[in-house]
Amino acid sequence: MMPRSSNRWWLLCALGAMAGCAADQDELTVWMDQQKRSVRPSVQPLTAPKKFEAAPYNGGQAVDPFSIQKLTVALKQEARQPNSLLAAEMSRRKEALEQYPTDGMTMVGSLIEPKSGRQYALLKVDSLLYQVKVGDYLGQNFGKITRITETEVALREIVQDAAGEWIERTSTLQLQEKAR
Repeated sequence: MMPRSSNRWWLLCALGAMAGCAADQDELTVWMDQQKRSVRPSVQPLTAPKKFEAAPYNGGQAVDPFSIQKLTVALKQEARQPNSLLAAEMSRRKEALEQYPTDGMTMVGSLIEPKSGRQYALLKVDSLLYQVKVGDYLGQNFGKITRITETEVALREIVQDAAGEWIERTSTLQLQEKAR
């Protein structure tokens, strides 16, 4: 512990330092006032905004590019082509699972018929269970089942590429195990 006289000495030093700072404060205030008077900001005026001119909307009478009628007409025209991938697809009767997109389908199992050895897949769609086999159609892209294994269903789909041409692509539905 320090003696009392030492504490008084530190207190006097601190008071002296603060008094010295107060003298510098006055000098600083004078300098700041001089700077405020001498500096002139140079702000360029803003340009006036452009006048808004309303244009009438004439798209109400135009054909909607996403309309079902327009897509149906395009599909029928494509199906009339003799070597078209869609020709056979458009002439056959649609199956029940073709009204659902494949991303809404889940493979939940597979089974093999003992007598014939034919393999089936079990698909869950909208909380209903469907049994499908090779050759069945499903999905909205003219998907045809080409192969069934214990863990996946392979499909051949017909889709449009970036240029608007109809091409075949393969996709799969993987077996989904139940979460615990």
